[in-house]
Parts: sequence; structure tokens; C-alpha cells
Amino acid sequence: MPTTDEPAIRFQDVSKTFGRTEGRSDLIAVDRLSFDIAKGEIVAILGKTGCGKSTVFNMIAGLSEPSGGSVQVVGHNPFREFEFFRGKIGIVFQNDRLMPWRTALDNVILGLEILDTDRKKAEEIARGWLARLGLSGHENDYPHALSGGMRQRVSIARAFAVEPDLMLCDEPFSALDEMTARDLRAEFVRLVKQNGKTAVFITHHINEAMDVGDRVFVFHRPARIAYEARMDQASREGGRKAIQDDILKVLSLEDTSASGA
Repeated sequence: MPTTDEPAIRFQDVSKTFGRTEGRSDLIAVDRLSFDIAKGEIVAILGKTGCGKSTVFNMIAGLSEPSGGSVQVVGHNPFREFEFFRGKIGIVFQNDRLMPWRTALDNVILGLEILDTDRKKAEEIARGWLARLGLSGHENDYPHALSGGMRQRVSIARAFAVEPDLMLCDEPFSALDEMTARDLRAEFVRLVKQNGKTAVFITHHINEAMDVGDRVFVFHRPARIAYEARMDQASREGGRKAIQDDILKVLSLEDTSASGA
């Protein structure tokens, strides 16, 4: 659980607007969004396609600047201080994004190479993470020889290998079968907790959000928190169904609102 009062991530009255072609009004993707994420916490952001999840993700990662308000990650502006975050943020995408000409080991080493880590030490770290993710014996396999789940394990190993403070995951298991995705979700949560990381996990699956998150944010369009649930032990044991029903209700309200607009 979080151990300090200073948040790992803070959004204060954040808005993001995208200009569109002449004759079309600007697109408001995020509208006065505020929240804190504590160090050591996993927050799952849930919502339908187009609700602004990825826009929020990109602002946390420093890939996009807010149009208004303030985004702070460990006390720094991720867009304006992008260089500060080298090695501090690990990202796992929907697709594994492995380089097909590199072995599993060399794919994991990639981030360490960018950080100028000594080759021998980088190999030791990479082998350790591949082992932790059940890939011992596959270090010299190329991506085409690995299953989808194994490739995503390599991607997770690559993200953890640089010892980031923050893990960002953008629907990382959506392309996998449910049994593989379930196993990887559990492994991901275990690794985040064991290693004291903070994580933001983007998804559009209710059960996945509830399985992964210490808290679940449900977004409506433009990105705003329409519902928040804390998945503590009590809710996992007794109130999970009630939370699931609430989330379904909140998501259906967005459909009603959109159809009436």
C-alpha cells in the first residue's frame, strides 16, 4: 500500500483540446480532470473507446501537453522535463512491440542499452527478469518463435528491467486469450507490488479493471471520473458484484446521455 503522502501522479484541473479542420469545432478530449495517485498504488482506468483514456495516458507519459491545468509525475512536469524521466517510466502497450531481429534477451536489454548500462550487467538483469516471468530457456528465441503470451511477457520484462518508478499499461493483454490474459494480470500485479512500483492500467474490460486496480476510475467522455471504486479486501470478498453492477450502470448512463445530446 502507499507509504507517503506525496502523490506519484497529480492531475489538477487538466483539460486537453485538439484542433480540427476548418468548419469543425475543436475536440475536447479531457475536461477539467483532477485526481491523485499515491506511490505504490495501481489505478485502473476504465471506459469506452473515445472516452479520453489514451489522452490521459499520453499526458502522464509526457507524450502530450495539457491545454490547461497541471500534470505532475513525482513532482515533475512529464512533458517539459521529458529527459528527467529516462528510465523512470516503463510502458507496456497493447502489442508487444518487440524487434523481430532481436532475441528475447536482446529485446529486454534494449532499454538498458539506451540507459548506457554495462553490457554484462544488462544481460544479468535481463536474464533475471526473463526468469521471473517464466521464460528461462527462451533467452535466445526470436519473437516469431514465441506465442503471443510469451511475447507479451518479454515486453513486461523489458519494462521492468530498467527499474522504473512508474509502470504505464495501455490495454496490454487485450490481444490475448482470456486464460493467458488472466495469468499475466495476476503476474503483473504481483511484480508491481513486490517491487514497490506505481502503475496506471488502461482497459475497457470491467473484470480486468477490478482484478488489477487498487482503485478503478470509470471515465465518461470527455475524460472525467464518472465513478470511482476502491478495491480493498472487503470489496473483493463481499462487494465485488455490487461494484460491477455500479460500473455497468455508469457506463450505460453515458450511452443514454450521448443519445439524448
